[in-house]
Amino acid sequence: MDLTFLAHARILIVDDQASNLALLARLLASRGYGRASGTTDPREALRRLTAELPDLLVLDLHMPGVDGFEVLEHVRALTPPGEFFPILVITGDRDPAVRERALLLGARDFVSKPFNSIEILLRIHNLLETRFLQRQLTTHNRELETLVRLRTQELEESRLEILERLALASEYRDDDTGEHTRRVGAWSARIAHAMALGPAQVELIERAAPLHDVGKIGLPDAVLLKPGRVSADEFAIIKTHTTIGARILSGSQVPLLQLAEEIARSHHERYDGDGYPDHLAGDDIPLAGRIVAVADAYDAMTHERPYRTALSPDDALAAIDAQRGRQFDPDVSQTFFRLLERRRRVRQSA
Repeated sequence: MDLTFLAHARILIVDDQASNLALLARLLASRGYGRASGTTDPREALRRLTAELPDLLVLDLHMPGVDGFEVLEHVRALTPPGEFFPILVITGDRDPAVRERALLLGARDFVSKPFNSIEILLRIHNLLETRFLQRQLTTHNRELETLVRLRTQELEESRLEILERLALASEYRDDDTGEHTRRVGAWSARIAHAMALGPAQVELIERAAPLHDVGKIGLPDAVLLKPGRVSADEFAIIKTHTTIGARILSGSQVPLLQLAEEIARSHHERYDGDGYPDHLAGDDIPLAGRIVAVADAYDAMTHERPYRTALSPDDALAAIDAQRGRQFDPDVSQTFFRLLERRRRVRQSA
């Protein structure tokens, strides 16, 4: 053990014999322990231990008033779980039952009275070395945990960035700003929050919703970017972006990608069952898909696309309202209307 640690090791000696305290203090000082202190009053020891645990407690067992066993029980209650706190018991009692009781209460080693100076110094050295190494190990483990946490956070951020770029890659096919995916994510999160979904689910929806149209990557430009109306055959091709997107995102054990797969496949289902690709109806459509359907439709209608002009917000709301209960979930639609009305009132009062 290095001398620096010896000089700073805090040692508390508790013995009702002042002569023992003086002898131990001299021995410790001779070996470089500069922060050893003692008391003959066990009650004073309890107060000092409560204020701050030292690096080592040297304890006599048989003392008047509060005995060493009560001190051991007090220290055990103060010691954090998993921490090695060294207690060296000095006693003239050779009864095995006494030693067993002390060990059960947290004693780490024993020295018999009258003690040998070299023996007690070696035992103190060994206990403090163990204490020092345990603290080093604890600090090292905490540093490793911090590194793992930071690395995990970096990996999560990288994964989210890759997903965001994947969503943008698909959206740039027919929206050169790439903002549609972000707006759909934001609106979907607001709707989910207003519908009292939990914070974790709201965050998942916000992250997963931008990937709703990732399947557009697999559509030909001649169909996707065609101005004006598309033919029935061309629309059949467009509809495949739901299943293409689901296949791209399938097979993951990550909840975010599992939800993104669900949204990609279900966001064009209709509440009345006339949607695609699976013709689901009502609550059989995943809630996230029903939420994204409204957010996607509103944002798409209120922004320019190569094949259509933008509607005003009021006209877009009217279109959604006309399809409430048919294309769109009535509860999701109503929640969205309330959100927009609340936002309008806030802007008017500002």
